[in-house]
Amino acid sequence: MTLLRAAVVGVGYLGNFHVQKYLSVPDVKIVGAVETLPERAREIADKYAIPVYDAIEPLLGHIDLVSIVTPPQHHFEAARECLARGIHVLVEKPVTESVEQAQTLIELARRHHCVFQVGHLERFNPAVIAVRRRLHQPHRIEARRLSKYQKRGTDVDVVLDLMIHDIDIVLSMIDSPLESLYATGSTVVSGDLDVAHATLHFANGCIADLTASRVNREPVRSMNIYQADSYIVVDYLNHTLLVGNQAQADASTPPVEITFEEESLVRTDILMDEIASFVAAVRHGSAPTVSGEDGKRALEVAVAISNQIRARQTTPREAQAR
Repeated sequence: MTLLRAAVVGVGYLGNFHVQKYLSVPDVKIVGAVETLPERAREIADKYAIPVYDAIEPLLGHIDLVSIVTPPQHHFEAARECLARGIHVLVEKPVTESVEQAQTLIELARRHHCVFQVGHLERFNPAVIAVRRRLHQPHRIEARRLSKYQKRGTDVDVVLDLMIHDIDIVLSMIDSPLESLYATGSTVVSGDLDVAHATLHFANGCIADLTASRVNREPVRSMNIYQADSYIVVDYLNHTLLVGNQAQADASTPPVEITFEEESLVRTDILMDEIASFVAAVRHGSAPTVSGEDGKRALEVAVAISNQIRARQTTPREAQAR
């Protein structure tokens, strides 16, 4: 099997794990990384015995695929440089800062026949995979993604940091156009949106209520899905699925009770699964699990939610000043 040469651009908290996973993938060799902080660059170089550069240019002619794990404001330039050289790209979420940038990268990947995958990690969560087997025309979805406050991640608002995970999952589950949304939120400690709530209305009648907070006391990662004959509760943190089914005496009578069945799921290394999926798409020329188009759709909805919240926060005096 042909050896694939890989690199990681940005080896902070998450980029470090990308390096680890690539080192475990058969027939993939990490040929280098990029990090602009000298102390961190030396740490990663010593830890993994790989060259670490302060820019991507020295690597461009020597790699087949790359993970871009920089702050979001640097995603576009790094991905554009790589795709223009025919290098396959896995870029962390959010895909770019703007929908227009995402579209540019999609077209560039298509022109150069590159795999362009977006790092929506929850798509590889065993709970999400198990839910898909049970989905049939959900009419309501409720998702809560709450975290304790951490300085890391606050370079974007809570919608782009946390809620975008559930936006992507919902969009991938509901095969119907988004018709409208209503969003509210507030700033608490970071100087940007820290709490957000959005209600999405789809053309087929499905409604999705999404809540995200990065100032919660304890972490919560859950999704409730309501269908005509079942009620599904997803616990992402504990990797469990609770399915409530309507019990009927016979087909002509209304339900007499709801019986619940708990499904325990085997925990997996979802980052390893994501990277292995990316490598497989590169190797076989297949479509990635989370495409650039998927990333763009999630970003488009996330930006609309953030913009609507900010518009609601604007006072008449501020609006006049603008």
